[in-house]
Amino acid sequence: MKDRVIVAIDVQTQQDFERLSHELKGQATFVKVGMELYYSFGPNIIKVLKELGYKVFLDLKIHDIPNTAMKAAKTITKLGANMINVHAAGGVEMMTAARLGMEEALKENPQLERPIIIAVTQLTSTDQQMIEKDLCIDRPIHEVVVHYAKCAYEAGLDGVVSSPLEVKLIKEKLGSDFLCVTPGIRPKTISGDDQKRVTTPQDAFKRGSDYIVMGRAITNAEKPSTAFNEIIESIRN
Repeated sequence: MKDRVIVAIDVQTQQDFERLSHELKGQATFVKVGMELYYSFGPNIIKVLKELGYKVFLDLKIHDIPNTAMKAAKTITKLGANMINVHAAGGVEMMTAARLGMEEALKENPQLERPIIIAVTQLTSTDQQMIEKDLCIDRPIHEVVVHYAKCAYEAGLDGVVSSPLEVKLIKEKLGSDFLCVTPGIRPKTISGDDQKRVTTPQDAFKRGSDYIVMGRAITNAEKPSTAFNEIIESIRN
């Protein structure tokens, strides 16, 4: 279970990074490097975390023309991350190009471990009102997410990022082996903040999530390792 709870280390200072990375060492297996951490410390942060024994989900959400997406995916694959992602809104051609870029990096360096490559469907901060008003998408949000997941599947990706609310539908359409990585996870005692489509850790796994991503509920705790272990225990129970 510890391998399936990804902790989002979203910090900007060396002090905060060292506190969390050392506090969670030996407890959490998988951490997420998002834009905040990556832009603060640069690519070397992946090496640092790997040397500390972590698996790394590099959450940079590639979204560009196919050629650029291919080169970007090739470049970040070389960093040694265990999981990388693209935006499904870039389309099948772009997602396919990103996968090919990843595979090209692996051919050039067979010693690299193949990363899981997934596509972001809709952010968990998105709700029905937003996709209609801001994105001009006049379809129920769960249909949009499943459609994007189908596009990711067609592009040969390993899975998607979605809210836990869509996991069952995605698995029904694309099979149990198609991975669902789900942010928007909050214990009952923690508010949703800016997340709109949220569930508890227990509910996310009941719905079929393969991995869940949790940040503030753990990293803002007075003792992050204790918060992490309490969450793991609550899931097991």
